[in-house]
Amino acid sequence: MNDSIAPMLAAGRAASAARAKALAPDCSGLDFYQIDNGFRELLPLYMDAALLAHLAPHFQRLGKLAGGRLNDLSAQAERHPPVLHARDRFGRDEEWIEHHPAYNEMERIAYYEFGMHAMTHRAGVLGWHAPMPPLAKQLFHYLFAQAEFGLLCPVNLTDSSSALVDKFGSSELKAKYLDALWSQDPTTHLRCSQFMTEKIGGSDAGAAELTAVSDGEHWRLYGEKWFCSNVDADLAVLLARPVGAPPGGKGLGLFLIPKTLDDGTRNNYRIVRLKDKLGSRAMPSGEILFDGAVAFQVGALDRGMKQMLEMVNSSRLSHLTRAAGMMRRCLNEALAAARHRNAFGKAIIEHPLLRRQLLKIMVPTEQALSALMFTSAISEKAKTDPAAAKTLRILTPVVKYRACRDNVTVATGAMEVRGGNGYIEDWPNARLVRDAHLGLLWEGTSNINSLDAIQRATLRELAHLALRENLGEQLDAAKDLPGQFRTRLESAVGRAFDFAEEVASAPEYERFCRVATGGLYHALTAVLLATEGMRLGRDGGDARRLILARCALEHRLNDRPGLSLKGLAWEEEATALLLGDAPVPLDRAASVLVA
Repeated sequence: MNDSIAPMLAAGRAASAARAKALAPDCSGLDFYQIDNGFRELLPLYMDAALLAHLAPHFQRLGKLAGGRLNDLSAQAERHPPVLHARDRFGRDEEWIEHHPAYNEMERIAYYEFGMHAMTHRAGVLGWHAPMPPLAKQLFHYLFAQAEFGLLCPVNLTDSSSALVDKFGSSELKAKYLDALWSQDPTTHLRCSQFMTEKIGGSDAGAAELTAVSDGEHWRLYGEKWFCSNVDADLAVLLARPVGAPPGGKGLGLFLIPKTLDDGTRNNYRIVRLKDKLGSRAMPSGEILFDGAVAFQVGALDRGMKQMLEMVNSSRLSHLTRAAGMMRRCLNEALAAARHRNAFGKAIIEHPLLRRQLLKIMVPTEQALSALMFTSAISEKAKTDPAAAKTLRILTPVVKYRACRDNVTVATGAMEVRGGNGYIEDWPNARLVRDAHLGLLWEGTSNINSLDAIQRATLRELAHLALRENLGEQLDAAKDLPGQFRTRLESAVGRAFDFAEEVASAPEYERFCRVATGGLYHALTAVLLATEGMRLGRDGGDARRLILARCALEHRLNDRPGLSLKGLAWEEEATALLLGDAPVPLDRAASVLVA
């Protein structure tokens, strides 16, 4: 009798619920600030103590939001993408975009609660007495990106576009729009976008055909733009070619267009359709047709491309930030799955092959965090220090190129750790994989960024020399770095910079630009990880970044051949320390460097 009843009980609700306990959870509900030890430990190394003391509670608050309410809102907005309505109920051509309330609530958190679009431009955001340095803004974006990727595009565009108006716009334009662009009041705030891509151009923005015709105190635009993110923004900056201007980038002017004119009527451009994107689905991207739209000139007409590139460089740093945040979410998801999922009688994190796979996810994640901290700090110094400005010039394409590419690999690896569930939309991994690919395309593809880093920043501007000198100074300051490891690291860094110079020296080496750019990134981050680990270890903190520096050196800079079991023996202890929860003391980390 009992034997016949038992199978029937196995199909009941209680039995099904019991079996569900075998499924690994995701990171929903966790505090993304508290669980990010690397982030919290690096903050004092890079941020002014007074500002950090002021912002720490706000980082904590956003970390809880990112793992909780913001995470839920993002999932809702993803399931309910924006809808374009071509006409209003009276049949008027007043096209408008309907957003799900979850998207509107995420906007409220980003713009009005945290002021992420305005904190580097004016005093008063989050109660701080002055405009904050770029590092502060990027760190808020880093935490936000772990829950929501797409909305950070409009937030960054509002921020960077307002900087263009502030720097190049006329006094009238500044007076008319800046306060509204930097407002945290939803009744007065104006969101901004950039409309760059055309059918004919793609990455070749200099081929743009949108035409500008002078009309008294303003201009009128005719033509179309093919890929416009945050397409329903209140304002947009764009490039257009004035009638009679020469071809190429030198003939493009920078313009600002409002969605609504002073008399309350809509400007004469149409949102033709929304893009059905692979990722970033909640944020509307679309196509626009201009039929005499009113536009205002920003800066000199023959310098529009150079002016716009300032925003592109800022946006490249934003893509590093988003990639770093998304990789952190992927790493956390992989660890959550590995610690709770069982196979062959034990948690999969105990299986050696899976442990090495987790390191392959961890190393690029920590590289990106170090690159984010360093590049953001340099961007503040670049305002007054020519050497820092040179360093930033080469950093932006280098870090954007490699971190965005790593994001795709990390997202895919994290999905694999979760297994089949990772491929299902109920879990966060599928979306992370989709969103990761967008970083390869916005603000220049991998090819465009690597060409910029090698053929322009290195060959023409010699910006790599400033970066090389900076890294040398950092290694000189880390005097107690174990000598054998220091020698290997200095040698590998030297080879990376020498190779970049060699590739830059002749057009026939163009095919190696991506390899050279990646080498510069790995050299940069290996040095950062090593010096950060030493500084933290000296103060009695967690020195695990030293071990990560060796991982970057051997696995990413290819310092020595990998197909040797003897040569890979050091990984066993490194893996145990990096996947363990306990802080790694300096002497223990240093011993791994020379094992």
